[in-house]
Amino acid sequence: MREEPVVQVRGLVKRYRSKTAVDGLDLTAGQGITAVLGPNGAGKTTTVEACEGYRRPDAGAVRVLGLDPIADAPRLRPQIGVMLQSGGVYSGARADEMLRHMARLHAHPLDVDALIDRLGLGSCGRTAYRRLSGGQQQRLALAMAVVGRPALVFLDEPTAGLDPQARRATWDLVRDLRADGVSVILTTHHMDEAEQLADDVAIIDAGRVIAQGSPEELCRGGAENTLRFSGRPGLDVAGLLKALPMDTEAAELTPGSYRVSGSIDPQLLATVTSWCAQHGVMPDRIAVERHTLEDVFLELTGKELRS
Repeated sequence: MREEPVVQVRGLVKRYRSKTAVDGLDLTAGQGITAVLGPNGAGKTTTVEACEGYRRPDAGAVRVLGLDPIADAPRLRPQIGVMLQSGGVYSGARADEMLRHMARLHAHPLDVDALIDRLGLGSCGRTAYRRLSGGQQQRLALAMAVVGRPALVFLDEPTAGLDPQARRATWDLVRDLRADGVSVILTTHHMDEAEQLADDVAIIDAGRVIAQGSPEELCRGGAENTLRFSGRPGLDVAGLLKALPMDTEAAELTPGSYRVSGSIDPQLLATVTSWCAQHGVMPDRIAVERHTLEDVFLELTGKELRS
């Protein structure tokens, strides 16, 4: 296990003429899978490209596997894999031809045939890249990024345009990379993907990281959890509140539909059901609603991810 972060960004600034795309951004990514989220124009792509060595910072420091992505590029490139949305493939090249070429550039590549089979590329191996479907191009770009067994791989929207089966196969491959000790920096527009895969999530907006932590930590740090139940209309909500902790709220949203908001834990759930029993109420459809990563993202940025 590496003791130092696989990616460390400090005070990153990148401007395009009069526009500041990244404004003093700090980001640390350790081993495992780090998802980078942000609305369009937030600066996440520029940040990742600076880590890949494709953008020269105007200010700040970037270290990837302890190296400067630009000054130390010859030493760094053999250790990383990069998946680009454009694919990075010659339009006339055949899929299997490009993948085998990439494999030959590395000392200990993955088994190409097994990778082709796993990502469902067998039927299009001899097809020119420009004739592949969008989903096939996406899977080929992913295969090219990981075939060299990199220590760190950057995946840009790895499941964009994929059908559900291919998406799940991609998730399994990413998990296997982590199990093999490969670190992953993942950008995605799918919140469920980040929740399912990421050990750590960084949310970027207006050129800065505005929140970072595990999906569980971020969801706990957002709006409070909610308990909902149904019962007869007109329950004594004020009386219920007296039985609950002081930081809890309770309301009858519509006749017979109740919401309790606060720190929802087993004790609070037991208190609500006990209160209902004492008052002859048979609660129906009790549900604890936990906030999702998407809820937290919207609360922090006020924007849809695809805005």
